[in-house]
This record gives sequence, C-alpha cells and structure tokens, in this order.
Amino acid sequence: MKVLRHFLMLALLIMSITAVIAREPLELPQHLSSAKLQGSGQLTWWGFHVYDAAFYRLGSLSSLEFALDLRYQKSFSGKSIANRSVEEMKRIGVSDDQAHSWGKELASFLPNVESGQTLTAIYVPKQGTSFYFEGKQIALIPGAEFSKAFFGIWLDPKTSAPKLRAELLGQTCPPPPFNEAC
Repeated sequence: MKVLRHFLMLALLIMSITAVIAREPLELPQHLSSAKLQGSGQLTWWGFHVYDAAFYRLGSLSSLEFALDLRYQKSFSGKSIANRSVEEMKRIGVSDDQAHSWGKELASFLPNVESGQTLTAIYVPKQGTSFYFEGKQIALIPGAEFSKAFFGIWLDPKTSAPKLRAELLGQTCPPPPFNEAC
C-alpha cells in the first residue's frame, strides 16, 4: 500500500512537471527580442502533438504588429503545410480560388520541417507578413488580406482550433482585424 502511494505521488509529480514544461513560451529568433508573449499553447490532432505555438505582440500587448511562432513536434513537408493552410483559410471564409492562389505561393517557399524546428510569421501593417524558418527570413507576402487569412487560421473566431486560439490570446483582445468582439 505504501509503495502504491509513493508510485501515485511520483506519477502526479511527473505529470505536473510535464504540464509546466509544455506551457513554457517558445524561444523566439533574435529579431523578435522586444516582443511580448501574449499566449501559448499546443496543437494536438487525434492525440498527436503537432506543434507548440506562441503568439507575440511586438513592443506591447496593444501593438498592431504581431508574430506567431510554431515549433513543430512532427515532421511535415512544406507542401503539406501549405495544403493544410489552404484548407484552414477556406474554413474561415476565404474563397476557394483565393485560398488556392495563396497556397501555391506558400508552397513555393515553405520548407520541409523536422521535429524541433520553427516557422515564424510576423505581421507588420503596410508591409505584410514575413516568414522565417529557424530565425532566417524566407519570404514576404505583402497585403493585409493575406495576413488576415493566414493569421485567421489561429485567430479568427471560426478557427478549427478554438482551444488553441483561447490559449494564444490569453486575457487580451486579438489584434486587428480579429478584435471585433472586444
């Protein structure tokens, strides 16, 4: 009985430590050193841990500039990431034609990722969305419409991952153009 109690206490301790470790913010590339973490969480699909996500505001939590950092826990091809992005954009209301057009653009530069590698997207008003792989810039897609659709995958109220959205936003309102409800 005493051995069982010690085993259960050890199991609870390990689960508690694992939960704390899973919630630690991700390390950002050097160019985002002034960013403020708004929230973080993880995406799981059918019980598989797909990636850890962290949402940052550049400068302050009310900044119009923001970043999403994804640390993958599984390996994916760049093409499969682009295809999934297209499906998620269509889910939040982007037309098929526009989503496929943006998907082709994403597929042209998104790299294959291995477990532990990061992709980061940064939105800067009047510039668009810059993409970074392992801290190195790989692309810039200009325009607010693309940015709204891409970041909407995580921030739009119609996201397929509402729990992750809530974790990313924390107690703070989302940035424009996603803050209609604030």
